[in-house]
Amino acid sequence: MMHPVLIFLFALIAILLFTAKFRLHPFLSLVLVSLLTGILAGEPIRTIEAVTEGLGSVFSRFAIIITSGSIIGLLLQKTGGMSLIASDITRFFKNPLLALSFLGFLFSVPTMCYILAYVIFIPIAKELSSRFNYPPISTATALALGAVASFNLVYPSPVIISAAEELSANRDMLILLGFLTAVPTSFSGYLYARSLGKAEVSGMNEGGVIREKTIVKEKKDLSQENGALQRTENRKPGRFEAYAPIFIPLFLILFEAVLNNPNTLFTFLGNPNVALLIGVLLSIFSGRVLGLPMIRVQVEKAIKRSGVVLLDLCGGGALGATLAMTGAGEALGKFFLQFNLPHILVPFLVAAALQTVQGSRVVTMLVAPSLLLPLVPELGLPPEILILSMASGTFMISHVNDPFFWIFGELAELTPSEVFRSNTLGNALMGVVSFLIVSGIYFFFY
Repeated sequence: MMHPVLIFLFALIAILLFTAKFRLHPFLSLVLVSLLTGILAGEPIRTIEAVTEGLGSVFSRFAIIITSGSIIGLLLQKTGGMSLIASDITRFFKNPLLALSFLGFLFSVPTMCYILAYVIFIPIAKELSSRFNYPPISTATALALGAVASFNLVYPSPVIISAAEELSANRDMLILLGFLTAVPTSFSGYLYARSLGKAEVSGMNEGGVIREKTIVKEKKDLSQENGALQRTENRKPGRFEAYAPIFIPLFLILFEAVLNNPNTLFTFLGNPNVALLIGVLLSIFSGRVLGLPMIRVQVEKAIKRSGVVLLDLCGGGALGATLAMTGAGEALGKFFLQFNLPHILVPFLVAAALQTVQGSRVVTMLVAPSLLLPLVPELGLPPEILILSMASGTFMISHVNDPFFWIFGELAELTPSEVFRSNTLGNALMGVVSFLIVSGIYFFFY
């Protein structure tokens, strides 16, 4: 039987090889590594049970949430509701980069996918880039970093909600601390995006001519990419219909969370699964202008999209359950503790190691709590601080095995080196900022 720390290192290296080197689908990579990990631990039969239980546990927790978020986001995009909200926000902020950061921050959690929020709003980022003469790298980065900041830190994001359940965190306190951490973290991402814009402009040799040519090209591309969005411009829903599918579920979740002893009705309606299903019904009502056949098409498309995401998450659940069975988390935590590191740094490092190797933030936060659960008494950290320290680690390090690395670059039309400079370094900066804020909250208020 191999030592648990060596098993953990084997799992990380195997995932890296399967996903980055051989480009195997994440679901298959995670399940295969789970089985190999259990075999190395000398527990092949228990491994099968751990894998199936891990798969089922994640599916039961996230199937409704992620599917509902995908449907809401896609229907609002097709009806023009997202565009209407985006226009309202950009008028309110005046500063286009700050508006894009806020758009990503605002919609990442309701859609249950920061990638979906980025995909929905990147056409708007490109339009603002042309209209206000910002470099595309700057507008895309502002949008992306804002989306990642709230997705990584704000309840009920999939990143946070699973860890909150597993570690029995105080939900009210987690909502408050997560939001207080996410806002300045997101603002640091905005400042980094703005600095990229200044560097881009100062690095141009014939700035005016080059930028003018870029704007002409982008406008031509936008006319093709945003055709569907422009065609819905004249039949946008009203503001209530645009905002209701997102903000009514959020209100129900938050309202139930702040009540000390909610009655049965509020407990039922405030459950994230029920609240988001209500959002689905509201988005279908808002999308009636599309016609029932088109609504059916979009709902099916959203369900297929969410199914791929769910498979990856279930694979992460399988790996988390298997690693927990091997005792790798306890061994890894004791390994870090022997260096006399501050206890709050241990969950950050564990999550950062997982994130760097396997690439999925949600998978990281499914696996890391399972690893650290046996160490909770020894670490002595409040569950909310433990979760936010791990969540800070999920910003580190986005590279070629992170699907968003490629989505970000392709939709923003950036080279890999530009993606490293914008997405990878920007996320790393936010991870450090987030960890410092969480550490400050812990040392000064606990």
